[in-house]
Amino acid sequence: MALDQSFVGRSYPPTAPYEVGREKIREFAEAVGDPNPAYLDPEAAKALGHCDLIAPPTFVFAITFKAARDVIADPQLGLDYSRVVHGDQKFAYSRPVRAGDRLAVTSTIEAIKSLAGNDIIDVRGEVHDEAGEHVVTAWTKLVARAAEEA
Repeated sequence: MALDQSFVGRSYPPTAPYEVGREKIREFAEAVGDPNPAYLDPEAAKALGHCDLIAPPTFVFAITFKAARDVIADPQLGLDYSRVVHGDQKFAYSRPVRAGDRLAVTSTIEAIKSLAGNDIIDVRGEVHDEAGEHVVTAWTKLVARAAEEA
């Protein structure tokens, strides 16, 4: 069954702040195989003009996808998560994510469409720091595959 188009534009409350830790940044950089010194060594990051370690660009996915759970779990939306695959991801940064940041995410459903029986939902996550300054916008495309015919 197609998702309800009236959900387009619906925003969900901001998440509790997520504190970005140095070790989380280092672990993520290692997991994705990126040896950039600005992700691993505070002094190297400072030499590049940052106040502390910065996170790899895709690090914020862990924060924004966790926030998108509010959308996914909304019983009124009726998304069958057992059929969902990740379709696409993109980011637009105002500044890098830094160790010590406390970030909150507000998720908004930007689009819902059906294609060949599949439901496609686009979720925008606006990430702000404690001061309310924009850090990054993340767009996540989720595809709920059509149910198989019996």
